[in-house]
Amino acid sequence: MTNEKRWIIQAETPPTPFQLAMMLLSLLSVVVVLVLTFARLDSETRRLLFFIDTCICLLFMSNFFYGLFKAESKKTYFKHHWIDLVASIPAIEALRMARLFQILRVVRLIRMTRSLIVPMVKQRRQATLASLLVALVTILTFASVLVLIVESGVEGANIETAEDAIWWALVTISTVGYGDYYPVTTAGHIIGGIVIVCGVSFFGIISGYMASVFVAPDEAEKLEIHSEEIRSELQMSLARMEANQQQLLKEIEALKLEMRDGKK
Repeated sequence: MTNEKRWIIQAETPPTPFQLAMMLLSLLSVVVVLVLTFARLDSETRRLLFFIDTCICLLFMSNFFYGLFKAESKKTYFKHHWIDLVASIPAIEALRMARLFQILRVVRLIRMTRSLIVPMVKQRRQATLASLLVALVTILTFASVLVLIVESGVEGANIETAEDAIWWALVTISTVGYGDYYPVTTAGHIIGGIVIVCGVSFFGIISGYMASVFVAPDEAEKLEIHSEEIRSELQMSLARMEANQQQLLKEIEALKLEMRDGKK
């Protein structure tokens, strides 16, 4: 029984930031599927949620095949992650509920706080990219859905379809502001303001990350040169210590010989 549930409750190694990001996106996706299944939605909101969930499915599938490609043992990887492939198949809501098993992993990892913190500290770049991915998908999802709900059916509104909502969210979070689609309600303005603030913060983090990518190699090169200098100094010190030891041994032998001659 334990072996059958190993892939659910046991983690052989701490998760990487991208693995944790996929699990958090699974939680978001399950929420979307539950809303699609049980909520009474108009046709455009349903189309929008279906489009978002399909995009998340493609992310899951890409992550699965990337992990399969990188795995040393394809059979072992597939044995422990087949549920991820099943959960990433688009357009089949029943299979998407398999992501609940990934949420069980998230719950277990939350209890293992140390297992979450260590990978984040050791892999800061990957953690930054994973956080940006989760933030981007989450912001686009909630922004496009909420603006479509509050703007739908309002007089003078121009965000009326799923395509309009997702395009408006993309343009707003990127702070481009084409102006072809815009909210006309107070609630829509509030949502737009929040998305703009998130977008500014989002791209500020990206700018900092890109700067670190270009600066870090120089620092790594300096560190490597410094390490080489330290190793050279240590080797020279060891050589001097060895020479001094040999000299000391010779002096001890000479003293022994003198003591023997004195006794005679």
